[in-house]
Amino acid sequence: MNYSIKLTLLSFLAISSLSFAGGDIVSPDISDVAYVPTPEVAHENDFFYVGLGLSAVSARDTDTSLSFTSEKEGQDRLGNISLLAGYNYNEYLALEGRYTTSFTKEDMGEMDGQSIFAKIQYPATEDASVYGLLGYGRVNIDGVDNSTYLDIDESGFQWGLGANYKATDELYIFADYTSLANDLENVDTDAVTVGITYRF
Repeated sequence: MNYSIKLTLLSFLAISSLSFAGGDIVSPDISDVAYVPTPEVAHENDFFYVGLGLSAVSARDTDTSLSFTSEKEGQDRLGNISLLAGYNYNEYLALEGRYTTSFTKEDMGEMDGQSIFAKIQYPATEDASVYGLLGYGRVNIDGVDNSTYLDIDESGFQWGLGANYKATDELYIFADYTSLANDLENVDTDAVTVGITYRF
């Protein structure tokens, strides 16, 4: 018996013995393999937001000291509605635009303005953060009686400081101070704003 015939017979006997002994070649069941999901990258600090605020505004001659609580000659205290929208890049930086316009006045003044800010943030706690605003904006003041700041429409550097508090996953409460005009045609304009923002 030549070598190749012997090898064929041995292979046949080995396969036969497996089948007689109950040996099975079992392929793995795919359902037995544990599924490991691919982790998703969270973007909880990357979002758009809009907001609404009420602002107490002081528009005054540069030689008049600031007071939001008392009437002074050379100062007009205004109540403004402020609208804002922004994009939060991460927990440290956002870009924010604002529009403000008067709905009440102490004398005969009306004021509106637009601003664009880089918002530099720092998380103080899990739910609260403080921030600084650096930007550029326009201030328009019309019809102020008995003062030097009539018909002003100028643009310049603006800045502010504030704080955010996370009330829910979508709603934030904020309060800030902004310097909207400093020695702008001999006028200073400042605002304190309290409001809410909604994140998308």
